[in-house]
Amino acid sequence: KMKLKAIYLFLLGVLRLSLQNNNPDVIGLVKDFLIKLDFPFKITAYVCWSKDIQLHLWKQMSAQNLVCQMGKFTENIPSYFPPEHLLFLLDANCNGSNILLQQASQLKLFSHPYKWIVLDQADQKTFKGIFLAVDSRVFIIKKIVESDIYRIVSWYEIEENSSEILENDVAEWHPKRGFLLYNKLNSANRSNMMGLNVNVTYTALFSDSYNHLDDFRDTQLDPVLKTSWILTNCAMEMINMTSTKIIRSSYGKILPNTTRYDGLVGDIQSGVAEIAGNSFYLRSDRIPFVEYVAPCCPSYLRFIFRAPPLSFVSNIFILPFDLNVWYSCLGLIPVILIAVYLIAVWESKDPIFKEKEHKSSSPKLEPGIFNALLMELGAITQQGAEAEPKSNSGRIATIITFICLMFLFTAYSANIVALLQSTAENIKNPEDLLNYSIALGMRDIYLTHYYYKTSTEPIVKAVYNKMSPKGQKPNFMTLEEGVDRMQKEFFAFQTDPTSAYKIIEKTYQENEKCQLREITVFNAIEPYVAIKKRSPYKEVIKIGMKKIMESGIQRRTIDRIYSKKPKCHGQGSSFGSAAILDCYAAYVIFGVGVGISFIIFCFEIIFNKKKLNTCLIFGKMSQK
Repeated sequence: KMKLKAIYLFLLGVLRLSLQNNNPDVIGLVKDFLIKLDFPFKITAYVCWSKDIQLHLWKQMSAQNLVCQMGKFTENIPSYFPPEHLLFLLDANCNGSNILLQQASQLKLFSHPYKWIVLDQADQKTFKGIFLAVDSRVFIIKKIVESDIYRIVSWYEIEENSSEILENDVAEWHPKRGFLLYNKLNSANRSNMMGLNVNVTYTALFSDSYNHLDDFRDTQLDPVLKTSWILTNCAMEMINMTSTKIIRSSYGKILPNTTRYDGLVGDIQSGVAEIAGNSFYLRSDRIPFVEYVAPCCPSYLRFIFRAPPLSFVSNIFILPFDLNVWYSCLGLIPVILIAVYLIAVWESKDPIFKEKEHKSSSPKLEPGIFNALLMELGAITQQGAEAEPKSNSGRIATIITFICLMFLFTAYSANIVALLQSTAENIKNPEDLLNYSIALGMRDIYLTHYYYKTSTEPIVKAVYNKMSPKGQKPNFMTLEEGVDRMQKEFFAFQTDPTSAYKIIEKTYQENEKCQLREITVFNAIEPYVAIKKRSPYKEVIKIGMKKIMESGIQRRTIDRIYSKKPKCHGQGSSFGSAAILDCYAAYVIFGVGVGISFIIFCFEIIFNKKKLNTCLIFGKMSQK
């Protein structure tokens, strides 16, 4: 054993001496390797070479437009921004290299995104006590014994304090022939976690959410949890990782007088869990301790409502004609009125028509503005007229009037029928929810309340105040109650659409499904799977999620859990009776007419009494 140890130390010394004597070759290798990496590095070199060789290194790096400086083993390691551009070149055979490695480990410089090139002929004991994480980029340059070929490998560990350091073969290089072999190092080369167990935290919004997590039953209950559970487990299986589940009742909020969170976010912040199994929306207040990895599922909070009949938001009795047609109709009324009046006056003064009056059984149109107006109103409403002109010209004018107004009446009636079956498309944004007389409500869950209360947008706060007015019972309810009110009332209900559509598909009529509309108040992108900030497993988890997306597993899971908006079949095939609101304008006209007639009636009574009193006074005066 003593002889073997002596031989080993002798060979090690020879290799170290060989490496030091071939510094120009090593510099050429470093230069070629940096060209392969193709990144604008800022290099800090820790070497114990002669000044001439250090100058040669600096010139070679400058020729590649790379910044290079010489570091000192006796000084603290400098930090620069951005860290992605930092690369440390270390000759591990120099005195003080072990101290430098320990200092770098304490500063966590062996994790992403820092990069190292280490010249070392020793074994892995050089990095004893140093955690080379899965996402680390530490390249070791070794010279193959009895050969001019240099070998580049990269070491890493699955977890801290691991008993085994794993190795990736990166390249082989010859001073004259260049790279004989080159394998680009990426996270896919380290995607086998060898059964590593990590803590994964989930949030269950309902007590029944724990049931049927992976059998696709009751998918309307917490679809985000069910989707995230399946996808996260699949991703971890793909990278050969196991998990310990932690279930929380909330996503997490800031604890009073602290910067700490509770719930799922608190587990990530405190380091209790490595991965957030539940996907959640991107929020700026979580960025300091959470990294978002990949999108999970199309889960949004939206207001769903049935588009109301057009009569709910507009006066349908003025919609059949556009403004120019109404102006034309208003202009036609005085023209007809004047023509009929002039004809009636002419007939009353011509003796010929007095003879015809005795021979005709129908009454003659008496000259008078109101008589002509009544005849015209009868024509407009297609009710006919009691009196008629006796002259040929008068009858021709009357016939043309009735024919002209008949076409207008037919077009108006046909449009009214179509408008009664139409729905309004006026409600398109959150402002419309506030401006129209539509009732608002939302599913009573903690998450929705939290988003409303922490939002700083005025429109969001106004919507929340409309749902929960002061002094009244707030419209916070269960999913089933909200969907039922949507069917029966002019009501908008905020929830995850997939949960509502699961019930709507079974309970709504076909024409009611055609009236469904959505409005988004929270402008957020789809939820993301998150992981602890600067976690070494970020890239491998991302690889697992990307594989799920590419293989179609994610799409299949979403299609089985998330219900799509029901398709519209046979819109207009059902019959709906006209409601009181549809006839609102008719009742208003009737009421206005009754009111005006009553006022005129009162004036007539007053006028007749005054006239009667005047007659009595003149009668008494004449008797005297």
